[in-house]
Amino acid sequence: MKSCRWRILCAASAVALATSFSPAIAGPDDDTLRAAMSEEILNLDYNYTTKREYIILAQLTDATLFELDPETQQMNPSIATGYDWVDETTLDITLRDDVKFHDGSMLTAEDVAYTYNWIGSTLSESNATGVVDRWLETAEVTSPTTVRFHLKSVYPLVLRDMSNRIMLRKSGTYDGSGEIDRDAMASNLISTGPYKVASFEPGTKLVLERFEDFFGDKPAIGKIVVRNIPDIGTQQAELMSGGLDWMFKVPLDLAESLGATPMAQHSSGADLRVGFLVLDAAGYTNPDGPLTNVLVRRAINHALNTKEMAEYLIGGSAEAIHTACHPAQFGCDQSAAAYEYDPAKAKELLAEAGYPDGFPLEIWAYRDKAASEAIAADLTAVGIEVDLRYVKLGSLNQARAAREIPAYFGTWGSGGTSDTAAIARIHFSDESDRNMSGDDALAELVLSAEQTADQEKRKEIYSEAIGKIANEAYWAPLFSYSANYLLSPELEFPLDPDGLPRLQNSSWK
Repeated sequence: MKSCRWRILCAASAVALATSFSPAIAGPDDDTLRAAMSEEILNLDYNYTTKREYIILAQLTDATLFELDPETQQMNPSIATGYDWVDETTLDITLRDDVKFHDGSMLTAEDVAYTYNWIGSTLSESNATGVVDRWLETAEVTSPTTVRFHLKSVYPLVLRDMSNRIMLRKSGTYDGSGEIDRDAMASNLISTGPYKVASFEPGTKLVLERFEDFFGDKPAIGKIVVRNIPDIGTQQAELMSGGLDWMFKVPLDLAESLGATPMAQHSSGADLRVGFLVLDAAGYTNPDGPLTNVLVRRAINHALNTKEMAEYLIGGSAEAIHTACHPAQFGCDQSAAAYEYDPAKAKELLAEAGYPDGFPLEIWAYRDKAASEAIAADLTAVGIEVDLRYVKLGSLNQARAAREIPAYFGTWGSGGTSDTAAIARIHFSDESDRNMSGDDALAELVLSAEQTADQEKRKEIYSEAIGKIANEAYWAPLFSYSANYLLSPELEFPLDPDGLPRLQNSSWK
């Protein structure tokens, strides 16, 4: 596990490539930060997208009612100046009166109410509809600077949702002409964030300019150019020749190798994404199968050398985890049971469960092939005959929905949200096929945490839920991920603990 032939060859190639270029370093001469993204950028409206690339862009172009402080996890005012709970299901939001859209028009309470009501409507078919529909009954204008939100029930995460998912649009944006146009902002985005769109060639290049009428602190860099460059090698060549200042999702060894040259700097930080092995404890694939036995599930946990996986296969700031959530998330109680790496103990538990010679186990995976193979190797070492099925994510999702998967290696990034709610609801409520525990009481417990506004009570509920998941070994938690970047030596790019890249906070050295 300590070596990977592919990584070694790529690292060597990176060093050779680096030394073949002259040291023409990108710099601040034209005050333009040039960034690369491998994924195609086709739609600028985050109300209709989901990927991490679109989240990064939304941070640049959009502003929300509230803003999450990644250091303290506190919700700070942004377009909203404050809020008041009239009662448990009625929330009054007060707005700034100096917020402008990128076309120069002023943001109004009507715009805010329209945005939320539209996204909450099934007609919108927005990617954010599921988030809003959990809690929003209707949004009502109560004055030129106040909006009243009527909730369906008690929901303590309203401010969180307002801070990271709902991007404000002008009233009538999607249906003002009498016809529905869900792509109204896909290319010609008019929003309220620190940067405005100067030009956009879908799938090729996006040019952003600092919005001088932005209501908040203006970014230090005047222009950002984001190019779609699918090939990581091309990105590296551009960075070293001065054509790029920023690239992300860089393999660790490549980032370390190029960061050791004078042409680039390597930056590594935390990422809220975690990896885990989900086990069919409910017996969907086999009602009498070995995974329905808690001793077998505990044996699997003991068999996995998660520390070495984190250190040698993920690298950077990645760490082994023992909970079904990221340790940095609110409510992720680290006092839950931890299963130390102990192959001998794993074999004892298998024998106690009635499987002294092991059993065959099909494990599905869709990413991080080296880690997938390490999982298979560790389980094989204790007698479990692993059939590793490495497939596309879409195939895995379909098979899981059909209850055809006994175990799978999955990951979850929580949308950059440092709250256990962002992973617990998706994986352990009765609303998701990702929940393979079959534990109705656990599902009820997880959802109950979203039905109280008392933060201490929420923490207690999540602590109980995370503890139960650990005790029953419904998962085998593996590791957190690390975010690796390559930067121009003249770029200052601060990293935040939630792992979300905020290019708007960049500056020149």
